[in-house]
Amino acid sequence: MIAIGEAARQSGVGIETIRYYERAGIVPRPARAANNRRLYSAQDVGRLRFLKRCRDLGFSLGDAKALLDLSEGGAADCAEVSALAQRHMEGVRRKIAELQRLEAALGELTANCAEGSVDCPMLGRLRMA
Repeated sequence: MIAIGEAARQSGVGIETIRYYERAGIVPRPARAANNRRLYSAQDVGRLRFLKRCRDLGFSLGDAKALLDLSEGGAADCAEVSALAQRHMEGVRRKIAELQRLEAALGELTANCAEGSVDCPMLGRLRMA
């Protein structure tokens, strides 16, 4: 059993985030020592690592919790996991498309900028929008 600081170090999840996960019921509350300090098991650290990997992949906290629950539920339903991942991938693709449109719009605006010009075409276009 280890303290919260060591659990944070081993999992890569910040101490305040761990406390938040506990308050929100995302992870079970850990055991307590006689001095009331939290004590984490290897399984607790594994849960935290799992959540961190999910969050690093951009899954919402709700989806990360759902994946954690599925992973701990014994026989994980691959179809359910796949459906959740597919929905997330569709969202990622939408964000990429939005960013590409933003990049193109900014590229067009900055291409119209004339160096040293007193009247900036980019600012004029932004005012028109």
